[in-house]
Amino acid sequence: MPKMTFIERDGTRRDVDAPVGLSVLEIAHKHDIDLEGACEGSLACATCHVVVDPDWAAKLSQPTDDEEDMLDLAFGLEKTSRLGCQIVMTDALDGLTVRLPKAG
Repeated sequence: MPKMTFIERDGTRRDVDAPVGLSVLEIAHKHDIDLEGACEGSLACATCHVVVDPDWAAKLSQPTDDEEDMLDLAFGLEKTSRLGCQIVMTDALDGLTVRLPKAG
């Protein structure tokens, strides 16, 4: 099973199982990682904002216009910011690393 790493707000690294087909948001919830997802993945908020490790950012599909619009509302936006609900795990993303922004 693919794995991924979350870097929590306090800098703690959490390596977790990341089942193919689940979003980063769903994987976070499965492992009790503090990633809100207020709209439950319906692309109607920015509370699942994560910062993708630069080494992985180019391996992801480009964000849609709708995702870009929601990211504009995110606090602490960075160049590799994405919404966790829009990143779906695949075997090719085995090892993906994302960081939770300092304030959410």
